[in-house]
Amino acid sequence: MFSGFKRLLPQISIFHHPSSPPSIQALALLRNALSSPYPPGKKSGPPLEFDLEVVETKPPTADQLKTILTYITPPKSTAPPALSAFLSAHPASSGLGEQSQSAKGIVSLVEQNPNVFKWPLFVGDVEGVKQILEAIRQRRDGEVKQDEVDQPKGWFS
Repeated sequence: MFSGFKRLLPQISIFHHPSSPPSIQALALLRNALSSPYPPGKKSGPPLEFDLEVVETKPPTADQLKTILTYITPPKSTAPPALSAFLSAHPASSGLGEQSQSAKGIVSLVEQNPNVFKWPLFVGDVEGVKQILEAIRQRRDGEVKQDEVDQPKGWFS
């Protein structure tokens, strides 16, 4: 009766910039996985099901950057998170100053010059997108058990 409440679609958010080749490639990979058989070489496989949120040309907020840093910082690390992980070494990204020492500084810097940011932003790179899609495929195909998060606790379990 309430089994529909158990199944939640995975959520993938991408901060995308249309002038960034890696961002274009990652977004194309995500959109193709939603509309074409997945994996691409297997014509009989259905498309993947997930919610895709595309935030175009807008950097994440300072709070979002801080949250993302908690995901990419190793758990046993005693060093403070490196905000520079979000900054590009691209020649057009000159002007990296003391502003970039805080999450608010990075957001301000990116708003002034989008080339300073590593687009796209999600935890991982294009290979990371492939890993996320593969994990979703494995769940769809029953190769991996449902996460405990999807299993309700309480009255309906």
